[in-house]
Amino acid sequence: MAIVELIPVKTRILTPGDDIVATIAAYAGDNIGPDDVVSVAESVVAITQGRIVRPEDMDPCFLAKLLCRLVPQKGSLSSAYGMQAAMDAEGKWRVAWAMVMGILAKLVGRSGVFYEMAGEQAALIDDVTGTMPPFDKHIVYGPADPNGVAEAIKTRFGCHGGAVADVNDLKRAAILGVSAGLNPANLAQILIDNPFGNASQRTPIVIIKNYAQAAQELATA
Repeated sequence: MAIVELIPVKTRILTPGDDIVATIAAYAGDNIGPDDVVSVAESVVAITQGRIVRPEDMDPCFLAKLLCRLVPQKGSLSSAYGMQAAMDAEGKWRVAWAMVMGILAKLVGRSGVFYEMAGEQAALIDDVTGTMPPFDKHIVYGPADPNGVAEAIKTRFGCHGGAVADVNDLKRAAILGVSAGLNPANLAQILIDNPFGNASQRTPIVIIKNYAQAAQELATA
């Protein structure tokens, strides 16, 4: 039976203007086969897309300064800058309304409503220190068009698929984008132990070897 193997790929520090697909080709192109899925860390994709901003270039509004106090300190929106970034991405009043509804929902025992209503970027934004140096001094948004990025990876390498993943060391895995035919839930389970290394490890690419063969064998078992 085919064994799925996770291979982290080390790169240099990637910066705005780098092409993530060209980077994969440079560092991992020779190791990608037709049965493989190539996954990339969402924060690095966002950085290469230039989706970053320095806090000193922002001017948080009064509402951002107020609402950020309602977010637990461990959250990226607990700073006025993080909250302002969410408002800039999703709309000031949408985020404010989501906060009101989130507070009301918690009163009846339901959590997560704020992020359900505030928009995707509200959940994806990384505040300062939330990503790897030298971008730990920046607010990093979620990537643009992750499905398109995943499809571009699949097309370039002729592999089974591509994926853009948001994974952390707390065993939380979210697949933000996939190429056609991939099951995001299966990929999230495979990546749950966070094989990515976005800090000093500099391994923002993970090749999932033999994925297609293993999935086919499982389906016919």
